[in-house]
Amino acid sequence: MRLLDSFLTALRALRTNLLRSILTTLGIMIGVASTIVMVAVGSGARNEVEKTIAALGTSQLQLRPGSIRIGGRFAGAETNLPLSEADLAVIREKVPGVLAVTGNISRAAPVVRGSQNWMTTVNGVHPDFTEVRDWEVSDGRFFNAVENRAAAKVAVVGVTVAKQLTPEGSPVGETVRILNSPFRIIGVLQEKGQSGFGRDQDDAVYVPIATARSHLVTRNKLVPDQVGAASIKFDPLADLVEAKGEIETLMRARRHVQPGRDDNFFVRDLAELVRTRTSTTQTLGLLLGATAAISLIVGGIGIMNIMLVSVTERTREIGLRMAVGGRRRDILAQFLVEAVVLCLIGGVIGVAIGILATVGIASMGGWPVLIAPEVVALALAASALTGIVFGFVPARRAAHLNPIDALRSE
Repeated sequence: MRLLDSFLTALRALRTNLLRSILTTLGIMIGVASTIVMVAVGSGARNEVEKTIAALGTSQLQLRPGSIRIGGRFAGAETNLPLSEADLAVIREKVPGVLAVTGNISRAAPVVRGSQNWMTTVNGVHPDFTEVRDWEVSDGRFFNAVENRAAAKVAVVGVTVAKQLTPEGSPVGETVRILNSPFRIIGVLQEKGQSGFGRDQDDAVYVPIATARSHLVTRNKLVPDQVGAASIKFDPLADLVEAKGEIETLMRARRHVQPGRDDNFFVRDLAELVRTRTSTTQTLGLLLGATAAISLIVGGIGIMNIMLVSVTERTREIGLRMAVGGRRRDILAQFLVEAVVLCLIGGVIGVAIGILATVGIASMGGWPVLIAPEVVALALAASALTGIVFGFVPARRAAHLNPIDALRSE
């Protein structure tokens, strides 16, 4: 018997007991659908994390002040003594592999041009900012070290701010007011879009950090040359673990951290975020695999039971096929194909339900999702394999029936 004949025979047999066939595949449907949904949501979240890390720049460490303790309680992140220009200078000089360093002092402020008024985030940064963030200027230029030292009132804006202030064209050369101080726009950054946390990265203004200290933020009396949070970019071949240790050693000495005391700063390695994400993804993958396996096993047991019932019900049919020349392998193939078809039907329905549920979650809950074709193919392959594994015992029983006893069956 050809495979096509076995397939058509399987479809006719399943159509004879359509409701029973559909109910039998419920386990397969649920297992495949839940796997599609969970993998899509997990992949979407992972993709957003990767976008966020990529947006921050590669081969990078972040240095921030820690929390100060008041009356036995911590006052919150970055409330300790601020970082200074001298701290960044020491890092540039003594830590190997440093390519660029920038601080970042930010605050929310309105930007006004004529009748246009837009509330955004104004950031004071160093000229190395674009190199640290791997962010190019699409129109005009970024400010330089001379302008930073002179605390020049120049600004570079994101695409969102540019569209709000000058919808008719380029804002380069225009004068805007930030906190009642005039600034000349000298450049527009390339569009980056939303971060993984839903923040519009293009909705920002960047000015020299010396200008920000003079006109935009309250100057710290203890650290008048404060730099806020620092981002340090390294050569791709640099050992970030070793570099992190060297920065921590330097900062403990500069910030007078006594042996045995907690650091009043922290260094964050973006590679650690990647490793954490990878570990979490692997754990999630194992859980998803276990869930899918349990569902498929339950569904497979149900299919094996129904196929055994089907063999009992069709004993006389099996005897007739053997009597007219059907071989054992033909009977085996017929029932095995029937089990596989039954599982594949459940798998296809499960994939459809999973995709619809994923689209519903994305539209109603705003969750990031990503449906990968290889996951759909793997789910269908797992369904077919379930049919082969759990359909073999009923198929073998059917193939080993005695023809004479089968013909006598009622």
